[in-house]
Amino acid sequence: MVEDGDEVDARSTEDWLLHAQELVPVVLDKAREVKGFAGRWKMIVAKLEQIPSQLSDLSSHPCFSKNALCKEQLQAVSKTLGEAIELAELCVKEKYEGKLRMQSDLDALAGKLDLNLRDCGLLIKTGVLGEATLPLTVSSSVAESDVATHNNIRELLARLQIGHLEAKHRALDSVVEAMKEDEKSVLAVLGRSNIAALVQLLTATSPRIREKTVTVICSLAETGSCENWLVSEGVLPPLIRLVESGSVVGKEKATISLQRLSMSAETARAIVGHGGVRPLVALCQTGDSVSQAAAACTLKNISAVPEVRQALAEEGIVTVMINLLNCGILLGSKEHAAECLQNLTASNENLRKSVISEGGVRSLLAYLDGPLPQESAVGALRNLVGLVPEESLVSLGLIPRLTHVLKSGSLGAQQAAAAAICCACSSTDMKKMVGEAGCIPLLVKMLEAKSNSVREVAAQAIASLMVVSQNRREVKKDDKSVPNLVQLLDPSPQNTAKKYAVTCLGSLSSCKKCKKLMISYGAIGYLKKLTEMDIPGAKKLHERLERGKFRSLFSKK
Repeated sequence: MVEDGDEVDARSTEDWLLHAQELVPVVLDKAREVKGFAGRWKMIVAKLEQIPSQLSDLSSHPCFSKNALCKEQLQAVSKTLGEAIELAELCVKEKYEGKLRMQSDLDALAGKLDLNLRDCGLLIKTGVLGEATLPLTVSSSVAESDVATHNNIRELLARLQIGHLEAKHRALDSVVEAMKEDEKSVLAVLGRSNIAALVQLLTATSPRIREKTVTVICSLAETGSCENWLVSEGVLPPLIRLVESGSVVGKEKATISLQRLSMSAETARAIVGHGGVRPLVALCQTGDSVSQAAAACTLKNISAVPEVRQALAEEGIVTVMINLLNCGILLGSKEHAAECLQNLTASNENLRKSVISEGGVRSLLAYLDGPLPQESAVGALRNLVGLVPEESLVSLGLIPRLTHVLKSGSLGAQQAAAAAICCACSSTDMKKMVGEAGCIPLLVKMLEAKSNSVREVAAQAIASLMVVSQNRREVKKDDKSVPNLVQLLDPSPQNTAKKYAVTCLGSLSSCKKCKKLMISYGAIGYLKKLTEMDIPGAKKLHERLERGKFRSLFSKK
């Protein structure tokens, strides 16, 4: 396009078209007179011969006279043709400074012709010109100023695809400012071709252009409105290269972009396929606080895809995440590390053993000491405790940490803690210690939760602990235990806690007081239905309560 400093020309677009069309035969005649540099001039002539058809196609476009892009393109073509005439005359007269200098000038001319031809093609074929000129329908809710703003942004975005690199750089600066001032308007007119142009600029030779481009792409990724376009236009490889070797700002923005894009499982797999794991792992170890947290979150998102977990392990992710848990700069980094470890240990026993051998259990337990213990860390522990000897779990302080979670954690964290109790308490001694730590009243309270899965795991944990007589006494002492457990006898398919409720109530049925409570809260009616459903223990408990009911009636007489 036209360089800065060129004089503003008052001629119309049609005038510039005529001027360019008149120059083409002149430059072709001059070029064919040249005897030296035959190979280069032959290539230049071949490019010049393509210009008339491009100009003809451009002039027949419906938007030809409506947009500055066409006029600027014709000015750029005319300027290149003028330079070609000058170089041809110098070659004919053999009045050039040196052979190497002329060779360089001819190569530059060929490059400019290529750019002119490419830009004309873009204007004609890709819809850039239409996007830049497309009018918006003015309705009562859209002011004319908004229409003008949208059209200006369309033209600005189109300029990212047209012209030399410095012109694109200027357009990019304007896009950055437009995103800051009115992101909504930019997103409203953004097209796929604009995304493609931005992705291409990510590989520009200028570090400044790459940095500004990734800033725009990061903003686009964070909006969540064009992830599919970004990925399909090939944004992942250049983003990964920026994470690996970009400037501080470039690394940060590229990593935040990947963080957002990796929320899609398909894109997460693609990041692994493009070699993105290693630079992300490295950034977790060396990056600044923001980049470290974004890298950890990206790896956490990737670890949610089961089939890539082994590839993550091979890049040393277990050690890195445990180190982040211990020494992460931001609290967010630690949260992402805990969730990543939870994902990694969800179904792979080798990865569980790896986390244990690297000291992951100790680090996860230490992380739970905060005032608001995180569900992800408890979930990771739930996945691991079954493979750790009970004496080690006791010495590491598992039981007081789980009690703390049951008291202070979110409902999800409490659920994970109850599941960890189920996994960790295989011996009578362990069950006894959990009861002595005060977990039973907390688990009984969880039976009142609205979530069926929370009620189920709480009932399962109580049923497991009630094997110990001391724990049964604790359950009996809690006034809410029998009413809550009877409510869990509900035969509806949604209630998955009923089998554990039957087990718990069966353990309490030797107590007269508990039996009376069960009857008074309607356990017999529930148990009759559960017996028909063949729920284990329901028939036996039903018969026991029926006998108790008859005895009670006879004693009253």
